Amino acid sequence: MSTTDKDANDVLADEWADALEQEELEVVPAKKPSAKAKTAKFQELENDADSEPDGEVSMNSILDVPVIISMEIGRTHIPIRNLLQLNQGSVVELDRLAGEPMDVLVNGTLIAQGEVVVVNEKFGIRLTDVISPTDRIKRLR
Repeated sequence: MSTTDKDANDVLADEWADALEQEELEVVPAKKPSAKAKTAKFQELENDADSEPDGEVSMNSILDVPVIISMEIGRTHIPIRNLLQLNQGSVVELDRLAGEPMDVLVNGTLIAQGEVVVVNEKFGIRLTDVISPTDRIKRLR
């Protein structure tokens, strides 16, 4: 720390010490509200294209929100020791049997199950069971 830093710190410490040692504090009375103050008035908002007549927001407002969709063939828990030993050709056993449906997750929430298909040399999934909204809510609990 340079001497100018020490001097600045000493000055600042002295100012704080002086401020804390003051016995009389200046009390500033709160200002009374002005007689000229007016109550704010706002216009009523009108229904726009994204709201329904009953006040509910329509689906149009969220249709372009991006989400992450993933397909899960299974899971497993392994210690880091075993994870570090994996190399090319290693086999990791999953918690699913061959032929069981895959889970379809949207932002980490299960929404459907399906089976793997190949279309134009690309993998896809054919949905075989879509989870109802009430069942999705039950699974969150």
